[in-house]
Amino acid sequence: MSRRKRTNRRETQPDSRYNNRLVQKLINSLMSDGKKSTAERLVFDAFELMKKSVANNDVLTVFHKAIENVRPHVELKARRVGGATYQIPIEVRHDRSFSLALRWVRNAARSKKGAPMAKRLADELLNAYKGEGTAVRKREETHKMAEANRAFAHYRW
Repeated sequence: MSRRKRTNRRETQPDSRYNNRLVQKLINSLMSDGKKSTAERLVFDAFELMKKSVANNDVLTVFHKAIENVRPHVELKARRVGGATYQIPIEVRHDRSFSLALRWVRNAARSKKGAPMAKRLADELLNAYKGEGTAVRKREETHKMAEANRAFAHYRW
């Protein structure tokens, strides 16, 4: 850990179409090789596909609810005590939980094959909105592991 002063966290600017910071974070998460316009097109196309599937056409509320359903509240950290390594459940900071949720949605969409990325992303977000899908399963698995290792919580530092 550095002994210098802590760095200031930079605020993410809102995206151009929806004026939302979380949408911009999803775009930044999807971006590869600095191709932001491609990532923006993917996200906006996915939102257009979601609009057709959702009755009330309010994509932002569906997106926020989906991310809220994927967002973890606890995670496991490995801690070495003596010769053994324990998985210790730790509460997740608010900003980190959103980062994990976006990462899990992105990885779940990328892992599916056979459809365009915008379609896969839209499907994963809709599944997360309904409380199912790969990203939600990842969250439940993490919570289950944290519950199982609750006995080691006293090793927290």
